[in-house]
Amino acid sequence: MTAAEVAELLIARFGSAVEPAPVEIHPGVRVAAPVWPAVARFLRDDPRLNFNLLRCISGLDLHPEPQIELVYDLLAMRAPEAPGALWSSGGELAVRVTVARHGGRVPSVCDVWPAAEWHEREAYDLLGVSFDGHPDLRRILCPDDWVGHPLRKDYEFPKEYQGIPSAAAAAEGAGGCGVSR
Repeated sequence: MTAAEVAELLIARFGSAVEPAPVEIHPGVRVAAPVWPAVARFLRDDPRLNFNLLRCISGLDLHPEPQIELVYDLLAMRAPEAPGALWSSGGELAVRVTVARHGGRVPSVCDVWPAAEWHEREAYDLLGVSFDGHPDLRRILCPDDWVGHPLRKDYEFPKEYQGIPSAAAAAEGAGGCGVSR
């Protein structure tokens, strides 16, 4: 089933909360954040779709626009028909959910795809998006006392952390080239 056909099914079921996202390289749908968990369950449970695997969640800082876009990469994996055969893909879909850049919130889908637990924590840590209903929403890569979200386009890398100079500051002090942005 193509991304356009999936979009038609979702629009028939969820109305204007879903719209096609005909991005040439990575086609899919755009989903309003409040209905995202219901759409996720439908994508997983409807036998015509069977998107039973969350590959990853990518976050895009749309700065200077005040938005962050989350892209959920889904796969529909089918069991092999022949003994010893590998799993095969029944299709893939990109689901795009846009939230506010500051204070952005989206419902968690950890109960739909358990892999979302780690991916949501990463988006929380690096972009500052909160996931309502997440069972353990805390930083996953940065220390708990880290200030800011390193994947935001306007993030200013600190010159030091707990008295330890950053690699960029050390390179500048030694006459090196430092980290460019």
